Amino acid sequence: MPTIHTRHIKVADEVWVAAALLHREHPEREGFTPDEIVKRVQLEGIHGRLRPGIHQHAVQHSVANRPPNPGRYRMLYANGKIRRLFRPGDTYHPDRAGSKTTPTREDLPAEYHYLLDWYSSEYVRSVVAEERADPILKLRGLGAHIWSGEDPDHYVRHLREGWG
Repeated sequence: MPTIHTRHIKVADEVWVAAALLHREHPEREGFTPDEIVKRVQLEGIHGRLRPGIHQHAVQHSVANRPPNPGRYRMLYANGKIRRLFRPGDTYHPDRAGSKTTPTREDLPAEYHYLLDWYSSEYVRSVVAEERADPILKLRGLGAHIWSGEDPDHYVRHLREGWG
């Protein structure tokens, strides 16, 4: 495993890198426990030592669908006790709107830039592909031509005419 030792990396970015690496190493899994993410951060050793804030970011500070306390990042998503990387379209706490979802390329050591590329080209797109393949979601817009040119208010009034 790499021993890069970059003392300037943010705690949240270290957590994101660990979660991304776990997703790539275990694509069959939907997510990981905070302890698994912390262990992966420690194994990777980007900062050189495990900082105390790592666990808190994996549990709360970087989790989009948890109330901010105080961290407001949207880098992870909680599904029960597991965490996965946040994806566009995921629900999130309203107080986290507009906050960071991935590290910036400039904030990551060059050795991890490929993770940002993987995230956008494979991880995020795989969800879009799943949605396209979902038979229920494929029904979206079906029959729209039937209602083309029909005023909805007029239609509802017409339906209600015979009601007593």
